Amino acid sequence: MNLLDYLATEFAPFDEKPFNPVDSAVLSQFCMVRAEGVVPALRERSSFLDLGTIVENLLSPARSAVRFADALRAELYPSMFTGLDPHRVKENLLALAASPRFRDMRVRDYLSLFDTDRQTQFAAMTFVHRKDFAYVGFRGTDTSFTGWRENFNMAYTAPVPAQEQAARYLQAVAPRAPKRVYVGGHSKGGNLAVYAALKAPPAVQRRIELVYSHDGPGFKAGTFAPADWAPLEGRIHRTVPQDSVVGLLMESHVPPRVVRSTAKGIDQHSVFSWEVAGDDFLYLEGLTDGAQLADAVLTEWLAQFSDEEAAVVVDAFFQAVEASGARDASDLLCGGTKALALVPEAAKNMDPGARATLLAALKPLTEIAARRLAQGVSVLWPGSRAPSQPQAAERSAGA
Repeated sequence: MNLLDYLATEFAPFDEKPFNPVDSAVLSQFCMVRAEGVVPALRERSSFLDLGTIVENLLSPARSAVRFADALRAELYPSMFTGLDPHRVKENLLALAASPRFRDMRVRDYLSLFDTDRQTQFAAMTFVHRKDFAYVGFRGTDTSFTGWRENFNMAYTAPVPAQEQAARYLQAVAPRAPKRVYVGGHSKGGNLAVYAALKAPPAVQRRIELVYSHDGPGFKAGTFAPADWAPLEGRIHRTVPQDSVVGLLMESHVPPRVVRSTAKGIDQHSVFSWEVAGDDFLYLEGLTDGAQLADAVLTEWLAQFSDEEAAVVVDAFFQAVEASGARDASDLLCGGTKALALVPEAAKNMDPGARATLLAALKPLTEIAARRLAQGVSVLWPGSRAPSQPQAAERSAGA
């Protein structure tokens, strides 16, 4: 089973089966719906304007909240679904509208911010189940280069604007939310969920039942001290697929739970490929050898750069991406190795200084990988078949 199978078969209400990690993943994918003019906007959105961002959702419905069925507007479909798997996001919306478990849930407080100059892409919304609980969901990265640039910025800047906005958003919606609050997101959205929860005032932190990060990256070294995690100890649920790359990046105080995915390599980042067993994911004993190698190589490589050097390298990389002619991130990430090969080819047309910076940064990456493989580590890169797969273990979410 996957998320869509779960929505098609799980009919139990929340008072019979409590909110679970699969529910969080499902709602995290509705956060990938561009809901301007459909989901009522955050009332306090004016408090975000001092950040210099552009508020996209100025047209707000008169109602205070809507159901998932209210988003079924075919005239909006051409631009409504974002992310690297928009077709599945659309299917997820249809399934939520039909599901007896979810269809009466209300959605409100939509906020979408996009600022090319500040390299900011942020969106969030709040899902409310009666007066019982609220789920504060944060959008992952869309396909814009602005959104992906902000992701890269996280490696050398803390906080990035989206993280600041996530903290503001949670504080803004908490006073009007039911007492019990869940917070979550997928990919960058998972990072924002954890950041917002860790930065929340103690009164809000005490109301948080769980924070869900579905293959969300960690944080730049030094962003949080060990003491910062203490108030939410045991209440951060972090999941990654067995070949995870994104969810292993940077630092996290919370060890991940590994979910079995039916996809290969980077395609496992899509939660629609994650296997579901009953009312939870199907967990594995550990990551593949390939995922562990990739994490070790990237960690060692990134540690070679100061924050200033990393900023220069990231800028050079995106100059190459722009020169490649790619329209957005999907052109690169969904185009396979042939599309990615356009980037170094495009580097030939870059400014000589930027080209030299990029090539100099990439050289040690290949050297680190070659050295680790030469040391006798019998592993393969994520995306290829590892020598041995982890054994499945049907562990509960609390195991």
